Amino acid sequence: MNARTAACAALLVAATACSSGGEPQTIRVTVTQTVTASPGAKAGTRAGILEMGAKQAIDDYAQDVHGTVQALDYQQPYKGPQPHEPEDFQGGDTWAVAKVKYCNTSGDDVSVSQFPWSLAYADGTSIQVTGDSGGDMPKPEYPMDRTVRAGRCAAGLVAFPVPGGKRPQRLVYDPEVGHPTEWAIPKA
Repeated sequence: MNARTAACAALLVAATACSSGGEPQTIRVTVTQTVTASPGAKAGTRAGILEMGAKQAIDDYAQDVHGTVQALDYQQPYKGPQPHEPEDFQGGDTWAVAKVKYCNTSGDDVSVSQFPWSLAYADGTSIQVTGDSGGDMPKPEYPMDRTVRAGRCAAGLVAFPVPGGKRPQRLVYDPEVGHPTEWAIPKA
């Protein structure tokens, strides 16, 4: 029995008394517990899914990689200058973009690309990036295979060929090393 349970039990025993007529009289006691977040809790999370704009620390001590990743915005359909329409094999009829950022806070150089990013839908399907870059793709583009040195960041737009009538639930960052991070995509 922990100290809090013992204190509550003692209060309950003390609260039960006898009235002057010899009948037991029960007094109801309400105990309120204050709970504070632990220091390791992620701010801006909902069931492990971050809110758009929240940063996630990336620490891989074995690889000496330390940084932050952040999803800043999601737009569907993309409202800027339109790139070529998605091809049929890409699975979408319009373009959506996610504005994302990765910062290398310390340690070794890190190579970043668009490939760890994807969209996840309620029905379990997902959409990956196409690998298309340059040309008429939405600008500024998040880099493809760029080295980010300690103390520097990479930011830009990642484009996805999406079905116009279907909205994803989450933006997912799933690097080769480490754990996936997810952000909730706001309703349209």
